[in-house]
This record gives sequence, C-alpha cells and structure tokens, in this order.
Amino acid sequence: MALEVGDGAPDFELKDHHGTPVRLSDYRAGGQGRNVVLVFYPLAFSGVCTGELCQIRDELSTLDGGSGDKAQVLAVSVDSMFTLRAWADQEKYQFPLLSDFWPHGGTARRYGVFDEDRGVALRGTFIIDTEGVVRWKVVNAIPDARDIGEYRKALADL
Repeated sequence: MALEVGDGAPDFELKDHHGTPVRLSDYRAGGQGRNVVLVFYPLAFSGVCTGELCQIRDELSTLDGGSGDKAQVLAVSVDSMFTLRAWADQEKYQFPLLSDFWPHGGTARRYGVFDEDRGVALRGTFIIDTEGVVRWKVVNAIPDARDIGEYRKALADL
C-alpha cells in the first residue's frame, strides 16, 4: 500500500549515478532544508521514462517558483548505478538518479510503489516537505506519464 499524504516519508540511503550515497533525511530542516520531489520510475532508457525525466530536466528551475533552491528532485529506479550513469550522461540530467537495485526495489516497496509481477517501480511521485512529511502524491500505472504541472502546483502550495 502506497504512503498517504500526511504520512512520514521513510528515510533511505541509495547510491546515485556517480556512486555517491544520497540520504533522504539530508534534505530535512537542519540539513539542506529542501522539499523533495521523489520520482519513482520503471526503467532507464524506456520511452515514457525518458520523456518524463527530460521534461523535469527542462523545467527543473520552474518547479519551485523559479528559485531552484527550495526543491530537490530525486529520481529512483531499480536500474544499476552504471546504467543510470550512462543514461544521465546521454540525457544530461542534473539531478540525482538513484539506484534501488539491491535489495531489489527495497525503497519502492517501502513507498508502496513496487510492481512485484514486473520487478520495477510504478510511476509514483511523492512531494516531501522539510519535516519529512508526504504533502502530495500521485501513483500512475506504468504506461501512464505524470503531469509535471501538478508537481509545480503542489510545491507552490507548500
């Protein structure tokens, strides 16, 4: 079952596409103090995933009212760090791509967005405030792209 708005977001530590550990709690108040747009997606290099993440890349500065410093995008898939690095280099992503490779889909499971039959994450997005609370979420089926305009609106409401 997916987390609900108002729930505490489970902390995690995953390696990014450079092998650097990234911990969700580092973005809470007292740390970097940034809201997090946590984007789960099925697989790197797939059509819908590339479209969604390229749109985030292209509109990143508009997500939090143009300041660029209030929100951090963290994108998570079950791909290996090496696959994510190749994809990030190809697409010029400037936000962390996090590998939920092992234990396979462990973080996606904790957020309730892991498809056990397919072995990948659903298209789940959680906006988490600086206190670590889920303030907005959407979970779409694997073939259904999300609307980045909804992210912008949810962040503006924080």
